[in-house]
Amino acid sequence: MAITEFAKKYHNKMFPERQSSLQETDPEFVERFDNFAFDEVVRQDDLDDKTRFMAILAALIGCQGSDEFRVMLPAALNFGVKPEEVKEIVYQAVAYLGIGRAFPFLKITNEVFQKLGIALPLPPQATTTTENRREAGTQAQVDIFGENMRDFWKSGPEESRHINCWLADNCFGDYYTRKGLDYRQREMITFCFLAAQGGCEPQLTSHAAANMKIGNDKSYLIKIISQCLPYIGYPRSLNALQCVNNAIKNK
Repeated sequence: MAITEFAKKYHNKMFPERQSSLQETDPEFVERFDNFAFDEVVRQDDLDDKTRFMAILAALIGCQGSDEFRVMLPAALNFGVKPEEVKEIVYQAVAYLGIGRAFPFLKITNEVFQKLGIALPLPPQATTTTENRREAGTQAQVDIFGENMRDFWKSGPEESRHINCWLADNCFGDYYTRKGLDYRQREMITFCFLAAQGGCEPQLTSHAAANMKIGNDKSYLIKIISQCLPYIGYPRSLNALQCVNNAIKNK
């Protein structure tokens, strides 16, 4: 068995003129992984390369794959993911993983950008202010999940109501309202964050439903899961697929 021509060409497009040291130390592994991830998986569906790499970056943050993220970030740029889109993926990860798990990826992104000569900071993308972030966040929730979210920010027991408010003003008002990514892209990367980190099946089911509500249908989500599988493994990929099916049943 040898690395296929398709896998070689795809790898060369990701990493022009780069030879992995693993080809010397682990040739059998590289052969099987490259043929699977860069041939069989890529040719499984018609997902465009840019979306594929946005999903991969989000999944790698979700599963804490920092070393692979560092490797795949330049490849994502080579396939058309814009620097501001990368930054928006990393920023939004804070809402779903916390700064403790997202901070290493912000550092890696800055290091890679500086090495590639991408000037920092990037142009501002915020569209909200301290005064209107809650209202704008609520509107984003309504746009994505439905009118039932209009008063969600002030619902629930008094002792925990502030968390529902934070979901509106921080998670959605501070992040989803930013430029750089649209709602469909933001819900797709959220789906990847949740699927990759595992243990978030209720939220993953909810965001699978939200994805489908705004146009990322079941077929699309299966494509996303399929392209992330080499990076997050089978158990979490199968769990994500089950959450998609559960979202359809609940609907």
